[in-house]
Amino acid sequence: RAQARDRTGPKPRRRVMMKVFASRANVGACTTATTRSRTTTTIRASSRKSTGVDAGKASVKEWSTSRRSAFVAPGASAILRTIGAGSAMFGGGKAYAKAPRAKADPFADVLKDPGFPAEYPFGEKEMARYDESSDFIFYSQPRFVTHIDDEAIGALTKYYERSFPPASEDVAILDVCSSWISHYPEGYKAGKISGIGMNEDELKKNPILTDYAVRDLNEDPTFPYADNTFDVVTNTVSVDYLTRPLEVMKEVSRVLKPGGTAIMSFSNRCFPTKAVAIWTATGDLDHVWIVGAYYHFAGGFEPPAAEDISPNPGKTDPMYVVTAKKMTA
Repeated sequence: RAQARDRTGPKPRRRVMMKVFASRANVGACTTATTRSRTTTTIRASSRKSTGVDAGKASVKEWSTSRRSAFVAPGASAILRTIGAGSAMFGGGKAYAKAPRAKADPFADVLKDPGFPAEYPFGEKEMARYDESSDFIFYSQPRFVTHIDDEAIGALTKYYERSFPPASEDVAILDVCSSWISHYPEGYKAGKISGIGMNEDELKKNPILTDYAVRDLNEDPTFPYADNTFDVVTNTVSVDYLTRPLEVMKEVSRVLKPGGTAIMSFSNRCFPTKAVAIWTATGDLDHVWIVGAYYHFAGGFEPPAAEDISPNPGKTDPMYVVTAKKMTA
């Protein structure tokens, strides 16, 4: 209602719509909460402290969403159904919720019977982003921050501890979309630990890397390494930014040694204007299927598997891994 006041009086209070966008220091919402009746996205400012400080500047403003989505009956995401694959994408309409098991991991179940379609289901529309400007511009300033909380980092490091081969001069590891920190186990040693990333200042600060390459994989999705070089390839909370994921996954397969392991890990936090549309429009369970599809359609991998390694569901950042081994023959 109109509020009478003189020129020197207090201004009337206004309701303001908050626009969420990703600045150089903002981490944005990535996930969609899906229910049987509707799909909603909830965004709230996190009350947690920032997980990092950008070289003496202000703390990173974290944004979070509801932790995970759930498949709508009969087992397929409404969003994924719109790209034409239908419920067959998730095993011919099987409703996992109707067969509860003790200590079941619904994220692992997604890829046990994924029902991938005959053809790769993602095109330009699904790989589009709100901000299509050069990634080199977006990442031109170094961010010496962590984009997931300490508990999620700890869970990922523990997963690496049980997944990496024993430390040896014969071991080679590649960190794709690397930064100033890789979250590898403290003191882990290998003969070669390479990194590909967007910002050279960040890569120079990463103490575990023996060498690095600066490359925008959305412009040039190739790796400067020979075939069959690495025992393990990792990618941490960055798979959602890849606009050419199939080409990147083919490179991952090429540089892995036969029997080597690829580990893609992600949470529900990101820069939303740089994440691809299919990621921001779907939820955590769907993300597992999407990454599994990248492996499947790239070829050269054994069937992918997923695991929920979230340290404290609902109270800390969630953490998921989708892995696959390179075929040996």
